Amino acid sequence: MKSELPLLNADRLRKLGVVVGVSLAHLVVFAVMGRADAPVPPTAPQPPVSVFLYRPPPPPPPPPVEPARTQGGGAPAAPSRVHVPLKPAERPPEIVAPPVPAPEPALVVGAAPVAGPTPGMGQGGEGTGSGTGRGSGSGPGSGGTRWRLVAGASSADIQRVYPPAARRARISGNVLLSCRIRLDTRLENCRVVRETPAGQGFGEAALSQVVRFRAAPPTEGGRPVENAEATFGIQFGPQGPSERR
Repeated sequence: MKSELPLLNADRLRKLGVVVGVSLAHLVVFAVMGRADAPVPPTAPQPPVSVFLYRPPPPPPPPPVEPARTQGGGAPAAPSRVHVPLKPAERPPEIVAPPVPAPEPALVVGAAPVAGPTPGMGQGGEGTGSGTGRGSGSGPGSGGTRWRLVAGASSADIQRVYPPAARRARISGNVLLSCRIRLDTRLENCRVVRETPAGQGFGEAALSQVVRFRAAPPTEGGRPVENAEATFGIQFGPQGPSERR
């Protein structure tokens, strides 16, 4: 009589399970390795992403300080004042007096080439009058007067010394003289300051007529000043046929 053994017992089932488990593990490892070596399909390009930067808002201001519930003693403080010095450009300019006073305008006498729009001062003259009054005095007052021309050369005198070459060419001349006034009203130490035009002989002609001029000297404190300087001019103008005497 044959003894019948079961085909699947506990030991065989255990061995069969180990073999199946090892086979499955190998299959899983081979599958993972195959997927790792497989080429990765290209992916579609992704759309760009817009990024916006902004400054965070400033922090809120601190809350106001609550005033003290009790008022302190003492008077309130005076408002502060800021003294700003003036800029150099804003300061008013200083007025400086000239070191030398401006010269007095020259007194011009003589015959002008053309008639003036207004009547002139004349050339002065010498009279034959006489008087009987004479006196002198003094006082505490002080003051002064300017010099003045009291006599001069006439038009005929100036025409007589007219330079012949300038007369023929009908050239007018102007001479500015500077003299010292003596106490007897005579002029001395005269010199030509300016001669226009130069080189025509007008300067010498004007100096020859100085002896005909008389000038009252200036006064200071009521007394005449000796050797005061006087500047005046003499004009030379050609006369036409109807003006000759």
